[in-house]
Amino acid sequence: MKNKKILFFFLVCCQLLLAQKPTIKKANQLFANKAYIEAAKMYEVFKGKQQKEVLQNLGDCYYYNAQMQFAADNYGNLFFKYKDSIQPEYYFRYANALKGIEDYERGDKIMGEYLKYSVDTKKFKEHLNNIVPHKYKVNQMTKSSVTGDFGISFFGEKVVFASLRNAQSPLYKWNEKPYLDLYEATVSKDGILENIKPFSEQINTKTHESNAVFTKDGKTMYFSRTNDKQVQVGEEKFASVKLYRAEWVNNEWTNVYELPFSSDQFSTQHPALSPDEKVLYFSSDRPESLGSFDIFYVDILEDGGYSEPQNLGDNINTKHREQFPFLTEEGTLYFASDGLQGLGGLDIFMARVYNNVFGKPINLGETINTGMDDFAYVLKPGEELGYFASNRKGTDNLYSFIREENERKFIVEGEVRDKITKDLLPGTSVTLYDMDNKLIGQLIVGENADYAFNTEPNTKYRIVADRDFYASKEEIFETKDDGRVRFTIELEIESYDDAEEIIVTKEDGLVYIQLENIYFDLNKWDIKEEAARTLDVLVAIMKKYPRMEIELGAHTDSRASDAYNLRLSHDRAGAALEYLVANGISRNRMRSKGYGERVPLIKCGDNCSEVEHSINRRCEFIILK
Repeated sequence: MKNKKILFFFLVCCQLLLAQKPTIKKANQLFANKAYIEAAKMYEVFKGKQQKEVLQNLGDCYYYNAQMQFAADNYGNLFFKYKDSIQPEYYFRYANALKGIEDYERGDKIMGEYLKYSVDTKKFKEHLNNIVPHKYKVNQMTKSSVTGDFGISFFGEKVVFASLRNAQSPLYKWNEKPYLDLYEATVSKDGILENIKPFSEQINTKTHESNAVFTKDGKTMYFSRTNDKQVQVGEEKFASVKLYRAEWVNNEWTNVYELPFSSDQFSTQHPALSPDEKVLYFSSDRPESLGSFDIFYVDILEDGGYSEPQNLGDNINTKHREQFPFLTEEGTLYFASDGLQGLGGLDIFMARVYNNVFGKPINLGETINTGMDDFAYVLKPGEELGYFASNRKGTDNLYSFIREENERKFIVEGEVRDKITKDLLPGTSVTLYDMDNKLIGQLIVGENADYAFNTEPNTKYRIVADRDFYASKEEIFETKDDGRVRFTIELEIESYDDAEEIIVTKEDGLVYIQLENIYFDLNKWDIKEEAARTLDVLVAIMKKYPRMEIELGAHTDSRASDAYNLRLSHDRAGAALEYLVANGISRNRMRSKGYGERVPLIKCGDNCSEVEHSINRRCEFIILK
C-alpha cells in the first residue's frame, strides 16, 4: 500500500510538471483564448526557432497590448524570414508598430507596400501643421501612468471615465489587468482628476463597463458593457461588447437594459449623442461595416425605440478601425481612426457638417496625435478645453488639452482622379508653387486622394500632380479677397497609355513604348540612319514627359554563344542610350541593359527560322516611372 501511495504521488508530480511545461500547442490555445500576456511568455521560449506561427502570434500578443518595440522586433524577424508568404494584415500591423516607436522611415516603407502607393509621414506632418484648425497644449490628468484610464465624458460638474484601477477585480486574460469599471471625478483648474471614486454599483459589474455618455439633464445614460458569456462566431470564440441604457430615478441608476441593436455576434460600443439628443452614434463591427469597426447611428424615436442602424459611409469609415465618436454643439464629428492617413495607430480626426453631411475628415495633427493610439476626444461646450485618451506611454491615460485656433487662411483643396476612368489616385504627389517657382507645400495624397494647402489672398499659384506612369498635370489659379477661404480644384491626370497610342500596358504589367524595331549590322552596335529615326521618336516622347524614366533593353537571336550575345546586346543597348544623351535626354532618366538571347519573344531554341531570329533581335523601351 505504501508503495502504491508513493507511485501515485510520483505520477501526480509528473503530471503537474508536464502541465507547466511550455509547448507551442499550449501557447496557441492561450492565443486563441486572447490570453495574450500568458501566451507571449510561452511563445518566447520558442522564439529562437524562428517559426512563422510563433513570430506572427508573438508579434500580435505585443501589438494588441501596445508594446510596440517588442511587436516591431518580432514582426521584423517575421518579415526577414517569411516576407513572401505573409498575409497583408501583418504589413499593416508591422508598419504601425514601427510608427509607434517613431521609426517612420521603415514604417512608411512597409505601409507603402501594404497600400500599394507611397506614404511620407514626415511630409504629411509638415502639411498638417499648415492646415489644422487648432494647436493643442496637452497635460496628463493623473500622476500615475498605469491606471488604464480612458473614455471620459461630461456628467454635470463632474466627469465619468473607464479605468483599470479596481484592485479587487479579477484579472482580464487579455492584458492580465483588472476588468474595466466606470469612475467619477472632478477636474481641477490645472486639468487634474480629483475626488476619484467608483461610479454606481447598479452600473459596474464583474465584466467591463466603459464609455458612458449622459443626456444634458443627467437623467439618461448610455454605456458599453462586455457580454458576460463567450459565443462561437465562425472560428473565433469571444464576448461581444454591447450598448446599454439606464435612467436616474429616485437617486439611483435603474431600468438598465441592453439596446436592441446590440448582439452576441458582433460588438456595439462607444456611444455618443447628437447635440439635440435625437441621434445616437456608436462604433460597431457589425456585418454592415466596411471591414472592421465603423461609425454608425440610429434615430432615437419618440416612443423610446430606435431606427435601424445606418453606416456613416466611406467618407468617414474605412476597412480598418473608426471608433470613439463625439459631436460638438455645432455638429462637428470627432472620432479616432487607424484607416485614414495618420501618424501611426489610432489618430483623432474631425469632420465638419455641411448641409447635414459630414465633410472630409481632417487629422488633428502632431500637437495631439502621436505614433501610438490617440482617441476618445471630447470638447467642453462653449470652451476651448477638453479631454482625450492615449497609450503614448504604453498604457491608456487621460489627457486634458487647451486648444488655440490657427490663423485663418485661404485654402486650396481638391482631389486627384484619373482623367479617363475618374478613379481616385492615392499615392499621387501634389506640389504647390508660387509664380516665382518657390515651393509652398508638397503632399502625397492618401486613400481619399485629397489634398489641401494654405494660400494667401490675391495671389497666383501653380499646382502640379505627379504620379508614376502618368503625365504630369499642372494648373494655374489665383485666389481672391472676397471672403471665401476655400478654392476647390480637382486635378485629373492622364496615364501614359491613355495619352499616347504608342504606349501600351502589356499582360506582364509592364508599360512599353512601342516603336519600330532597331536593326544593327551583324556583330555591330553603331546606330544606323533608320535606327536613329526610330530613336528620335523616343527623344520627342521623353522631352514631352520630362519625368518619364525608361529602360532600353537589347535582345539578340540565339546564334553565337550566350556570353557573346550578352556582351553584344549590352553594347547595343548602351549605344541607344548614348544616342539619346547626345540628343538632350538626361542620363539619369535612363538605364541600358543587355539581355542577350535569354528573353526570346519566340522560344524556338536552335530551330528558329530567319523570321523568328529577326523577331527575337530587338530593342525594347520599358517605362520605369
